Amino acid sequence: MNIPQSRLLSTVRLGRIFANTVATYKYFWFLSILQIHAKTEELRIDVWDIVIRMIANAWYPIHYFRLSFGKSDSLFNIVIELQKITGIPIDADIETICTSLRDRLEDIQTKNRLRILTFNVPYRFLRPWINTSDDKEMVIRSQTQENGCLYALYKNDAGFYIMLNPAWSLYLHNHYNILMDFTYWNLTQFLQVRNPNVPAISNKLVKPEKRDSLSSQHRYWDMVINLGGPIQCLYTGKDLYQGSYALDHFLPWTFVSHNLNWNLVPSDGSVNSSKSNKLPDLNIYLRKLAEIQHHSLRICINAHKTPKTLEDYLSLGYTPRELADMNDNQFMEIYERTFKPMNQIALNMGYEIWKYDNIWK
Repeated sequence: MNIPQSRLLSTVRLGRIFANTVATYKYFWFLSILQIHAKTEELRIDVWDIVIRMIANAWYPIHYFRLSFGKSDSLFNIVIELQKITGIPIDADIETICTSLRDRLEDIQTKNRLRILTFNVPYRFLRPWINTSDDKEMVIRSQTQENGCLYALYKNDAGFYIMLNPAWSLYLHNHYNILMDFTYWNLTQFLQVRNPNVPAISNKLVKPEKRDSLSSQHRYWDMVINLGGPIQCLYTGKDLYQGSYALDHFLPWTFVSHNLNWNLVPSDGSVNSSKSNKLPDLNIYLRKLAEIQHHSLRICINAHKTPKTLEDYLSLGYTPRELADMNDNQFMEIYERTFKPMNQIALNMGYEIWKYDNIWK
């Protein structure tokens, strides 16, 4: 992905900021600068404000989606440690995290963790413009706006801050969305290499304002219940009727990051809070899931119903009719081939196995 070019600015150098990157710092540094500038329109930005926002931007993909940042990256551990120190909820929004960390800047433990992020990235980010690995030299040369660099560094009695080059201000404002997309696109490529089997990396970088509705999936399962009678909850064995069930993501949404119907199943609403983002024990529940799903497809196909939700099953590699026409063992093989590898990846990422306290047979 390319950024908009300008004859007046060193945009070619800006386009190289993520070349040869071995850690996530530069991505979150630039994201944070863009966000703060867009919010305040100020040229002077305190480095502490930038690193705090770096933590806030990395918070969700680390805590909620458990993405690996790679062995060379200390940002991951800093985010984990700061959550333990501060007790900030793992699903807090960016502004809440920023405010909470800013309020704790006088706390030694908090400040020591944040300080780690001030050592290298403010200087290394400017390397496309100023070719030096000497931090003091980088400060001096950045203040001359060498090669039209993005910002100048200042570290003195007044604090540690950057001063955005005024020539860049309008460009950053006019192309904010493109530059954010450029950064997230590059971050996605970086993380995909370090999380090779994790689905939908790009959907796991920003906390969604609101999860997509499950209304069409609810209509599907309501239809199945109306046509075929109540469905037994695969966890509790309780009979579930229309309007008396919750839809459960069998493999957690935080892992799959989608609402495809083959991973959804009606369940007793009281179970959801207990199961949360854990993995159901496949030895206990996978066959039950397959039986419920197979039953639903047969009900739907035999009744000549064609809800759009049926298209979700195409991603299993078969048409809904082909799946419905399979015998139980064939269908179970499809579910084993689909769920077992994903379940193992989720286990490797630290997801916990869960089973209901009172298992029914």
